[in-house]
Amino acid sequence: MSFLLLATPHPSAPANLKMNRNVGYSYPALPPGYQNTSPPGAPGVQASALQYPDGSKHFHQPPLGTNHLNASMGSLSLQQEGLRPVNLLQERNILPTTLLQAPVPNLHEDIQKLNCNPELFRCTLTNIPQTQALLNKAKLPLGLLLHPFKDLSQLPVVTSSTIVRCRSCRTYINPFVSFLDQRRWKCNLCYRVNDVPEEFMYNPVTRVYGEPHKRPEVQNATIEFMAPSEYMLRPPQPPVYLFVFDVSHNAIETGYLNTVCKTLLDNLDLLPGNTRTKIGFITFDSTIHFYSLQEGLSQPQMLIVSDIEVINLIKKKTPETFVLILFSNLQLIQDLLKSLPQMFTKSLETQSALGPALQAAFKLMSPTGGRISVFQTQLPSVGMGALKSREEPNQRATAKVRKAEKVKRTGMSLKIRFIYLLLISSLDCSGQQVAVDLFLLSGQYSDLASLGCISRYSAGSVYYYQSYHHKHNPVQVEKLQKELKRYLTRKIGFEAVMRIRCTKGLSIHTFHGNFFVRSTDLLSLPNVNPDAGYAVQMSVEESLTDMQVVSFQSALLYTSSKGERRIRVHTMCLPVVTALSDVYLGADVQAITGLLANMAVDRSVSATLSDARDALVNAVIDSLSAYRSSVLSIQQPGLMAPSSLRLFPLYVLALLKQKAFQTGMNARLDERIFSMCQVKNQPLVYLMLMTHPSLYRVDNLTDEGALNINDRTIPQPPILQLSVEKLSREGAYLMDAGSVMFLWIGKSCGQSFISQVLGVPNYGSIPQNMTHLPELETAESIRTVAFISWLREQRPFFPILYVIKDDSPLKSSFLQNMIEDRTESALSYYEFLLHIQQQVNK
Repeated sequence: MSFLLLATPHPSAPANLKMNRNVGYSYPALPPGYQNTSPPGAPGVQASALQYPDGSKHFHQPPLGTNHLNASMGSLSLQQEGLRPVNLLQERNILPTTLLQAPVPNLHEDIQKLNCNPELFRCTLTNIPQTQALLNKAKLPLGLLLHPFKDLSQLPVVTSSTIVRCRSCRTYINPFVSFLDQRRWKCNLCYRVNDVPEEFMYNPVTRVYGEPHKRPEVQNATIEFMAPSEYMLRPPQPPVYLFVFDVSHNAIETGYLNTVCKTLLDNLDLLPGNTRTKIGFITFDSTIHFYSLQEGLSQPQMLIVSDIEVINLIKKKTPETFVLILFSNLQLIQDLLKSLPQMFTKSLETQSALGPALQAAFKLMSPTGGRISVFQTQLPSVGMGALKSREEPNQRATAKVRKAEKVKRTGMSLKIRFIYLLLISSLDCSGQQVAVDLFLLSGQYSDLASLGCISRYSAGSVYYYQSYHHKHNPVQVEKLQKELKRYLTRKIGFEAVMRIRCTKGLSIHTFHGNFFVRSTDLLSLPNVNPDAGYAVQMSVEESLTDMQVVSFQSALLYTSSKGERRIRVHTMCLPVVTALSDVYLGADVQAITGLLANMAVDRSVSATLSDARDALVNAVIDSLSAYRSSVLSIQQPGLMAPSSLRLFPLYVLALLKQKAFQTGMNARLDERIFSMCQVKNQPLVYLMLMTHPSLYRVDNLTDEGALNINDRTIPQPPILQLSVEKLSREGAYLMDAGSVMFLWIGKSCGQSFISQVLGVPNYGSIPQNMTHLPELETAESIRTVAFISWLREQRPFFPILYVIKDDSPLKSSFLQNMIEDRTESALSYYEFLLHIQQQVNK
């Protein structure tokens, strides 16, 4: 047995008051053998009182290690602040000046410090209602948001021949189980009493026998196991990467192939894998081009086949003809990548046979599984899977278009709409452990709604570069380079499945993200990447009577790029409450917003965009109405909200103004669909930034309160409200909208900032198309560049920076993100509050 301990950091928890009931495993003061255990009621010893449905009792545990749960939560000052009524119409400055943190569950610090990091596992309600009736009364959604494969700087990894799990529900042992004695532990999900295996009695960290409660599995809410052979249906697959390139005339004109091939060349040695790593290439226009890279060849050989002949060719040739070991054929692969961009420069072929190309790719990959990376620049037009434009390329989300969308939805079944799901069969891809990632680089309508389905159901990703062109839109080139490098070199898991379990009485009923649902709680993920997020809707199926806490656990079984079968487990513990006020107290407004956004995307597809928007607004109205009628003891004028939900109307208004859900704006249909894809696949932290951007004043940055990271000083300016009334013509303001950044320079901005940060003599000299800041040897430049670089490092995608002035064409995009201001088609924040108040007071 071996153990690598790199303890996962957790956010600090406030020291809540002493709680009067025990939960968890802990009895850290007990010596091996438990010879000196005192009887119940002995001085200094408190008997555990947590009652499970079967009436079993805990092993007696000393007070040093007991975890207490408060049954009467209304007395805490922290709670009183969380329930403090806020009149939203009067308190305008409610936005925190720092990034909003996840609420800390009301657990004793001994147990909370063991809880899962909210960046990985987060619940919309940190106080779980005891019954579905109580949940219904609160009018708030119950669900989980997960970022299960997130890059972690520290992660406990356990190698053991025995992975301890509940014999009944198969829950992995975790910090929130209860040890009844030295040899028995009780599952915190189904309450089954299990035996402690002999091997588990030895603690590999302390090298002491008889301390199962101190083992890393019971000390860390996030842990990774090296899986033994019984967790394998077949030998771990090798890393296999297949690249499918559009080489039609339109594609070559964009210049994307040069960028992609060069980035691939630069990062071939950084592709995750080992000596078994395989790679292959397919190109296509109206025909399909294969590249034989077999050993013994002095240069790659190209085979050109029609879309009809593709399947016959695959039957005659073995996959090894076109997909080969990277390590032993590196020179051939490098030669091909250097020559590919020039091979099609004179092509006049404008057709696109994407469907047959994907069929061929799937046939090549199905024996092993792996990842297909597709680069497409237009609407597929030839062979199986050819699509016709369902919208005019430049059609916008006007009322007329919205009506047309509705008509077309009713006249076109989802099966036909998602034609790629049927033709190339995402289900086949999932079954053969093949994921498809789509890179759409297009200035014209390409029906992303249809194309994106192959990625959605095969656990792939979608990237969209609107109007990509190496000359006309050069900033997109840098964005593609940066994001493609991250894509090629990031960690990857193959042939994965993820199961989410929860305490008896709770049930899961809807999943959100890119995957195929194999059973009620099992997701099939042919590939899993560290940048993907998931969401789950839940309900209270049975009353949680006599339970003080409930637990949730996600388990991700995957094959690493090194060929190791691993299981990453996250476990979260939350208190159960019986009072409606406590449900509101524990509301996580960001998680609620994220889950509602996912639900709204589904509503847009199954019904209409208008229905989805109405549902978002009604979520605010219903929750604030319930709070007003059932929690507020004294009815007050205005629009009252509990402090925990004070940002709820603002965040919902921000969603309504987001491209996925906005109306009356010049948003292309593919843009809207891509925004919906982001909602469904982004971890919460990135989704919130894209929904409600952060605004900073940056012409007066100082070192006060700055972070010091790797000998760099990172300023931390306060976050401002998204309203033009917060702008001054004398200042410079950075808006971080997640995938894009705007640096707005006021007309009377100080000369010092303009010269020492922008490197130009005066305001009039600022270029119209400025997208980079010079790195100057001035304190102002160093601070500004450090701050922007630090913001960019926080995310896996690359936001373009646009420097804009009053007369800049992009000023409208900047102002569109001023969520609190009125636009041509959307209410201001104050007007929105008045509308909510009118509905609440009905």
